[in-house]
This record gives sequence, structure tokens and C-alpha cells, in this order.
Amino acid sequence: MTKRAKKSLIFLCAFLILIFVFMAVANQVQRDFGKVDVSLISIDTGSVGRITAKLYKPATATAGSPAPAVLLLHGYQNDKDTGGAYAIELARRGYVVLAIDEYGHGSTDAGMLERGYVNHMVKVNFGEDSEADGTFVAISGQERYKLMMNFSNLKFFNDHYSKDANGNYIKDSSMGGVAAYAALADYDFVDASRMAVGGHSMGTWASWSVAAVYAHAVNDAGQDISPKAVVLQCGEIFTDDVYDSQNIYFNNVLILQAKYEEFACFRDFNRTVTAELPKSDLRAGFLGTTSASAAWNTTYGSFFDGSARRMELLKTNHRLVTSSPRGVATAIDWYDSAIGKTSALSSSSQIYILKDMLVFASMLLAMASMLAFMELLLNIPFFKYAGQGLPDRPEKAKSGRAWWKGAIITILIAGLTYPFMTQLGHGLLPLPESIFRMTIGTGFLSWYLLLIIIMLITTIIPWRKSKKTDTPLDYCDLGFAGTDKAGKFDWAMLGKSVVLALLMTAFVYVLVLICQSLFLLDFRILFPFFKTFTPARFVQFLVYLPVFVLFFILNNSKIFAQMRQPAAGQPGFKGFMSCWWKNAFCMAGGVLLICLIEYVPFFAGIGPGADLLFSPTFGGPFMSLLLVFFPQILVLSVLCTYIHRRTGNVFVGGTAVGIISCWIIAGGSAML
Repeated sequence: MTKRAKKSLIFLCAFLILIFVFMAVANQVQRDFGKVDVSLISIDTGSVGRITAKLYKPATATAGSPAPAVLLLHGYQNDKDTGGAYAIELARRGYVVLAIDEYGHGSTDAGMLERGYVNHMVKVNFGEDSEADGTFVAISGQERYKLMMNFSNLKFFNDHYSKDANGNYIKDSSMGGVAAYAALADYDFVDASRMAVGGHSMGTWASWSVAAVYAHAVNDAGQDISPKAVVLQCGEIFTDDVYDSQNIYFNNVLILQAKYEEFACFRDFNRTVTAELPKSDLRAGFLGTTSASAAWNTTYGSFFDGSARRMELLKTNHRLVTSSPRGVATAIDWYDSAIGKTSALSSSSQIYILKDMLVFASMLLAMASMLAFMELLLNIPFFKYAGQGLPDRPEKAKSGRAWWKGAIITILIAGLTYPFMTQLGHGLLPLPESIFRMTIGTGFLSWYLLLIIIMLITTIIPWRKSKKTDTPLDYCDLGFAGTDKAGKFDWAMLGKSVVLALLMTAFVYVLVLICQSLFLLDFRILFPFFKTFTPARFVQFLVYLPVFVLFFILNNSKIFAQMRQPAAGQPGFKGFMSCWWKNAFCMAGGVLLICLIEYVPFFAGIGPGADLLFSPTFGGPFMSLLLVFFPQILVLSVLCTYIHRRTGNVFVGGTAVGIISCWIIAGGSAML
């Protein structure tokens, strides 16, 4: 074993020790250091399939002393652990908490289509629409498009909204929440007369639906099991006349409102969230007060009769509401007041952030351990051919104006195509939906396919032009071969590189598998990044993988080989950093550009950039996703830079990050 390999082994062992220590402590945090039992359960819904869920049971909750309970429902593209902050803090205070994987998310069997859809959509808040003014319109297209345009349509709405003339209807807008609420109420350690529901984003519509179904519900013991509170993290409001308000009643509703809300429906289709928003007829009506007296952060009505209403304004964006300390504290106080519970812990005494940071650190350490593992594999004779190192060709390096020209063009193409191509793939790209089932994944697939075409064109044209010069490009210049076989595409290098990348990423998968088995935690921050696959999700991973890998191989060829910098071959940390920041600029610059376009005018109080420049159609999920996508690309740029400097080819890094990116998409996000 070489000196470098021995050093890598030491690092690998250190990283693994830290990962398991951090995850063990994070597990203790979610269990409140032994005071809460956390377990994975499965709920049978009959013909729809099984719902997976995470149950938090305080030690104080017993059959002899049943505890109040809360059902948590996550948002689009998330899963049962997204509400971990609320679950941990409520369980610490004696609540039984059940957080589920809704239809099409996490490990639940049923796909999102079990929610149902109709062939029309509403462009304003429900009850404020009409066919005459074009706010109630017919729609057509892919099933996934109609499904996503119907998120606001709820099963308990009247037939005008929940059914259409073609026999389509909203099947279960609770996304499995109704079945989960029933299961939660049946536990003997749960006080079914003191239950509540809460959700984020898509989960707020599911929360409305659960509360509607169980309004005035009574169990076999004669207990009123209707939710005593509904907490909506970024929720939409509708008028009473869209449902049977005589028989459906919502007890004690709290809305946690993001000031920088990317989704137009959650800010009543205004450009910004202002101090005047509560004074609209819709919001004042929700609060049960006059427009003159309606305001943020004020409780109206009474908890005694269930009429309490409040809208808490949080200075954050849509996705960060799930981890807002103030939001969590406000929700705890609301549940306590509605259910009549007191706790020795202040609502501001919170520990969930420690769990989040430990899990995030473990995820980064897993990426570092993958590189250390790669170093060990490169010490094996079979893989040495894939790790030849950078070719000594200083004359082929690009610098100055030539490099910056290429970088700026790369950034502009990636950034300006992002909102259009991702939304096209997300909704209307005519791919067979029985094969391409990942909704957000198909959005990225569309974007990557366009960029692949552009990269091929911008590679082939200079290639052909160079053949007429004294310094023609060869396969080594593209990162597709070493100097000894520069005249042809090196298939042996590709094959060994792919095997190497598969082993590297499989190593991380095993880490996730172990951590999920031992600690009931995966690697994440705000969003489900690395999760183990269900069989259906693994099939989807294989479906999308070729395009993702091809994109990153070509992307690495453009940035690391064709735009290779003079500093690329400089040894040590200084050489790495001088090379990495430019690579990161190229890889993440397009995403950063669209981030600035979206958020600079938003923070300036004008409105989200995508809405202003294009339309709200190009806002929403892919704009909100920028918050996690941009840091993800930065991490991938670190991996690609290190791997390229070590191996000298684009195959290992491109394949590895392609697998990682596809894994993130297929592991837990929305599936039809």
C-alpha cells in the first residue's frame, strides 16, 4: 500500500467514526435522549396500498395515561422526516406524533395519482373564481400536469371543483392523511379526544382535507375525535361557499406565513406579502374580523369554541418554514392552547437544530469518505488505469479572456434555460408516464437533454474546426482518454471508471442503509437527499440514470477538460482551491444567476423575479428548489474537481455525480 493510500485509510476510518458518532447523537436528539420512542410503522389503506410513517411516542404516553396526538403531513417533494423539527419538539412535550410519507413520496406504495385530478383549474383563491373572468378554466395535457394543477382542489369541495364531466374526480386530497389519522386515533396510548393535524405546503391541503373528513367525528367509545387544531405551514385560504360549511367546521386554525413565499397561491396571488395582506376580504373573513382590525401575529376568536384564528408572519421563505424556530414555537403554543395542555418546557427551548446539523455534517463526511474510498480503490492494479492523473499539456490550458468567455456563455445558457425547461419537463413534456414517473425528475431530465444537445454541438464544431489547424483537438483534450491513447476514445478507461464510480457511490449507499437501520435517519438538510430505495424507486433510478450520467460526463468534459485551467495541475490545497472556485463558478453559476433573478427583486419588496419576468407559471417548485439545488451543485463541484485532478479523465467524476444526482431525485421525491 502506498503512503497516499495509507493516509486515505486513516482519513476514511476517521470519517466513518465521526459519521456514526454524529448519527448516534442525532438519533438521541430525535428520541429526546431516551424519553421518546421512535419507530417506523406501516398503515394499511386497503386497495390503495400501505403508507409508511414515523411514530414518535413519549414514554409518558401509556394506555393508562393516554397523550394528545398530532398528525404531520409534509409538502411536495418531501417526506415524513421533513417535519422533524415539529415532531421532535412536540414529542419532547408529551405529544404522540405521527409523520407519514404521503402518496407518491418516501417509501409509501401508492403513487401521487391516487390523489386524483379533474380537467379544470382555478387561477385565484377558491371561491373567488369564475368562468366569466377566466379564473376557472379547462386544462388538458399530461396526467401529471393536471394532477399538479389540481393541488388546490380538495375532495370535500363541492362538485363544481372536485368532479368533472369526463368522470374524473379528486379521490383523496388528504394524500393518505385520512387513513393515518384513523390509525393514530386507534392507539390506546393516544387520547383521541385531543388530537390535531398540521402540514406544510402540499400537506396544508391534506390537513384541510383530514380536518374536513373528521369534523364532528365520533369514535366507538363516543369520543369526539375531530382535530382540535389545524396548523398550516404556508397554507391557502378559500371561501366558505366552496364546501358544505353547515356540516364541516375547522377548529382553531393557525397559518404560518412565509414573507418570501415563492408560490403565488400561498400569498393570495399578490406579488409580495405585505402588512396589508390580512386586510383582504378573504383573509379578514378567515380571521373572523373586519378588514380594519385584521393584522398579522394576532389571535382572533376563541379556543374554547374552536373559532381561534391566527396568521403568523415569518421572515423566511417557503421551504425554510419547516425549520423556523419561531414557526415551531408558535405551533407548539397553538397546539397547547387548543388542546388544553401545559408543558414544563418553554416553546422556545428547542433542540431539533442540533439533529439537523449533525445529520448534515454526516452527509458531508459521507461525501469525503467516498473520496477516501476512491483513493484506496485506485491503489488496486485494476483501477490504476482509471487514475492516470492530469496530462502534462500546459499549452492546451485556457486562461484569461478565452476562459471567461466560455464560462459566461456556459452560465447564461444553463441559467436562462433552467426555469423554462424544468417546468416543461415537470408538466407537459410528452414522455410515457408509466415509465418516467418522477415528476421533478422529468423536469431535470428535460433541462439536461437540452444542455446535452448544446454541449454536443459546442464540442463537435470546435473539434472539426481544429482539424484544419496545426494543433487539432484529440480525445485527451476532451477528457476521454489519456496521453498514451489520445487519438481514440478510450473504452477501457470508461469501463474501469464506471466500475470505480459505482463502487464509490455504492459505498455511500451502504452508509445510508446502515444509518437508516440503526438510527432511523438518512443524510439530508431541509430536503431528502440520500435515502434507501424501494423496489419501485430503484427502477426509476435506472430509468433516469443514463441521461443524468451522460449530462455530467459531458459537463465535466466542457468545464474540466476543454476549459482546463493552468492551475489544474498545481499540487496541494492551494492548487485545488485556485482551480475549484472557477470550476464551481461554471457548474453553479447558472443556478446562482437564476437565484439572483428570483430573489433580489423579491427581497427588495418588488416580487419574485420569475413571476415578474415570465409569469407565476415559472415560479413555484423549481424556484423554491434553488435553495437546496445551489448548495448541492457546489458540493458536486468539489467532488468533480478533486476526482478530475486525481484521475485526469471526466468519466469517474461525471459518472459518480450523475449517480448521486439521480439518486437524490429518485430516492424520495414525488412519483406518479
